[in-house]
Amino acid sequence: MHITVEPRDSYSILHLRGEFDTFYCPKFQQEIDDLTEAGVALIVLNLRLVKFINSTALGAIIKASKQLQKRGGKLAISRPSPFCRDVMSKVGLDRVVPVFDSDEAAGESFAGLASTADSSADLPEEDETSILFTLVDESRLEHFVPVDSRSQGTTNPVHGHAFGSTWRGIGRMSGLDAEGVRFTWSGGRTQLSPFEMAQLLALGTQLRVKFRLSLLKKGHCEAIVTTDEVAERPDGVKIGASFTEIDNETRNAVQQYAEDMAFLKSELRQATDEK
Repeated sequence: MHITVEPRDSYSILHLRGEFDTFYCPKFQQEIDDLTEAGVALIVLNLRLVKFINSTALGAIIKASKQLQKRGGKLAISRPSPFCRDVMSKVGLDRVVPVFDSDEAAGESFAGLASTADSSADLPEEDETSILFTLVDESRLEHFVPVDSRSQGTTNPVHGHAFGSTWRGIGRMSGLDAEGVRFTWSGGRTQLSPFEMAQLLALGTQLRVKFRLSLLKKGHCEAIVTTDEVAERPDGVKIGASFTEIDNETRNAVQQYAEDMAFLKSELRQATDEK
């Protein structure tokens, strides 16, 4: 990652380019330290050319924001790339460090040191991401989702094309750790009742799942899970499932993801409590 400093009349802009990950956090912190030692406490972080950012880097941004606040200053983010904007939105970073569409707008926010963060707002709960699932034993589908209905009127919720013979459901993750995954499912276009959904995904059912770990890697992670919790809800079902088959690399990535999210939630809660 490359960092360049652009001095303005009353503040400085840090332009970051490349991948902002754990390796570059010390370099970023050094830039912050150098500016504060030079008397600069108002800093804009331009993330337009940052194509990847991980949880440790987000933590470094929070740390820098708190450091500047203690000196009577402020940190603002400008022009984040689509990837950065999506990740920051998911973890709620914009509740702590304000985000703007231009360097000028970010600089104007420093007038009077007014903060756009709302300290009374609730912190986001678990980050909800899409999870795709299929039944390992597809023969169980026939009673609930007949073949005809799978190919006529039922479309892939991600790509929009017809499913064909292989049916897939899409849920929303509510929890993820090294032991398993938790998600909710509204039934999609199956028109199943919550009771029927619970029967389809009954205890002991094996599912092949795909999910993303946006803070750590691109693409999907895959595993096989076995349901050990099924609860009906007015709008669908809540599912808890333990990993049955998962490669070590994916399990380690999931464990790191869970630890990173716990760390970020703690940092965000502390930061908002201090405001």
